[in-house]
Order: sequence, then structure tokens, then C-alpha cells
Amino acid sequence: MEIQFDIEFKESAPKYIQIIKSLLQAISKGKLKRGDKIPSINQLSEEYLLSRDTVEKAYKHLIKDGVLISVRGKGYFINRVDIETSVRILLVFNKISNYKKQVYNAFVENLGKNVNVDLHIHHSNANIFRNLIKNSLGEYDYYVIMPHFYEKAEDAIETLKMIPPEKLILLDRDLELNSKKHSSVYQNFEKDIVLALNEAVDLLKVYKKLVLIFPTLIRYPKEIIKGFRIFCIQHEFQHEIMYDFHEDNKAVKDTAYVVIEENDLVNLIKKSREQQLTVGKDIGIISYNETPLKEILLDGITTISTDHEQMGRTAAELINENKRAVIKNPFTLIKRKSL
Repeated sequence: MEIQFDIEFKESAPKYIQIIKSLLQAISKGKLKRGDKIPSINQLSEEYLLSRDTVEKAYKHLIKDGVLISVRGKGYFINRVDIETSVRILLVFNKISNYKKQVYNAFVENLGKNVNVDLHIHHSNANIFRNLIKNSLGEYDYYVIMPHFYEKAEDAIETLKMIPPEKLILLDRDLELNSKKHSSVYQNFEKDIVLALNEAVDLLKVYKKLVLIFPTLIRYPKEIIKGFRIFCIQHEFQHEIMYDFHEDNKAVKDTAYVVIEENDLVNLIKKSREQQLTVGKDIGIISYNETPLKEILLDGITTISTDHEQMGRTAAELINENKRAVIKNPFTLIKRKSL
């Protein structure tokens, strides 16, 4: 007979425990129902190259708990489906930031009951990431991962391919992995900035030059630079890419700045005050990523941002409804007095 549940064996846990866990998960997900016949001890041991004693030990535990019933001459059947089993989720971010906290909080707050979330950070290090995934395969029902890697990106992609696609949800960035598609809730970093700046094009035309302040110490997707350049060329803006804004840099009148990192934003605002330049008149500022502070700073900083809370809510919804989908997360311009 066809085996109706998958077992992903891992060296760190006893095999009979992993059999029990896999069968209970199949019941909780509705793959096995009351009265369903499951493989015999011989069949399961042959299929997974296990000893009969290992399979028998697992079945005896399940019979003791009332989950299975043995019918002489007929085999083993599911007896109970009223089982409380928690869904285990491995959540892996590239770093911790205010924006990641928004994603995390929305994600955990919108998950269903009996869910355990383990948060880890890979620091955009492909080796750290590979070790983390190798040591956790088979331990989780879902792997929710932000795949921001700037070195050895191909190694990280190979690691992601180790995860069954039905268990994988990519956050923030989507990647091509397998023919059998995983889920994702993603930003399109190149197109998003083009579309958002298009909404502000009339406000930006009052400035002589647009400058993107792009950080070097903290990694961000280079597609942001590409999208900025596309927008400026389309609308014939004089433009520049400036890497970091230091305390010894000067703000230039009649220039609009698109600022990615908050340290650069602070330095730009301080310098504009020193030079007695009025933000929103002498210079314009658009800040990347929305935060509550930007709503009140200088009576409001214009932002372009994905909806971090929506990203977390959508990922939780995919898990709650046990569905696969590739979903573009909203990215919007919020106009305020800084522009």
C-alpha cells in the first residue's frame, strides 16, 4: 500500500520518535483520518531501511496513546484524530532591525494556536545558514526565511533547495529554486522604487538634482540603485549615487535626497540645520522604510516603504490556511512635509 505520510530522518533524534512525530503531523494536517489503514511494520521498515524493532516500538507507543489500533489479520488503523500537535516554524532573518521586528511581531501575532516559532539570524553568511538548515531539516513544519546573501549567494541557494518546497516560505526577496514552487511574500526592489518615485515626480521636479544615499556598512539590495537610475533616466533628472552621508559631507541646496539608512538620515538632517537649509523647501528628503518616528520627525518625513506588518500577516496566513502562493507585498509612497 502507498505510504500516506513522509518521514524525514535526522541523526540527532531516535528514529522511532521521528516515526511517531511524522505520523502525528500527518493526522494533524488531515492527510490521515480515523479508520485509515497505515503501512505494516514490515512495509515501513523495508521502505525506509529500518529495523522491525524500531517501527514496532513506534507503533506500540501510538497504540498505548490510543492513536493506533491493531486488528488481527488486517493491520494497523488510525483510531484517534483529536490530537493536539504544535506546528513548528523555523524563522530565519538576515539581521535584526526595527523593520524586521515589525515583520516578526505581525507574523507571530497572526499565527493560529499551538504554534512554536524559533527565530535565528544568518547574518547574510552562507556558511552559518547552511549549518543551521542542515541541523534543522525534518525538525520543522515550515521554514520561513529572508534570503539576503551578498557573498556565496549560490551556496545559499543550494542550501534552500535542501528544504522541501511545500515547507518553504521566502520573505522579502523571492528566488528561483526548484521547478516545484515554494511560497514567498516578496519585494521587487528595482521596480518598487521606480513606481513609488513616479508618484512623487511632480514634487521632485522642483529640485535640480536627485541623490540616492546608499549605505556601505549595512548591506542593501543593489537593485535599489538600479531602480533609482531607471527612474532618473526616464524623467531626465540629474542624479548621483552617494555612498554614505558622513558628518563632514555637506547638504546641497535644491537637491532631493533619497536616504536608505537611518544614520545617514540623521547626519543629513543635522547638516541641513547647520547650513540653515529648510527641509521640504531648500532640500527634499525621502526616507526608505516607514517607521512611526518618521511620521513626527520634522513634522513628517516622506517615505517609500514596503508594508512590513502586512508581510508578516501574509506569511502567517499562508501557514494558517496551509496554502502555497507567491505574493508581491505592497510598496507605497507616503507624502509628508520633507518633500
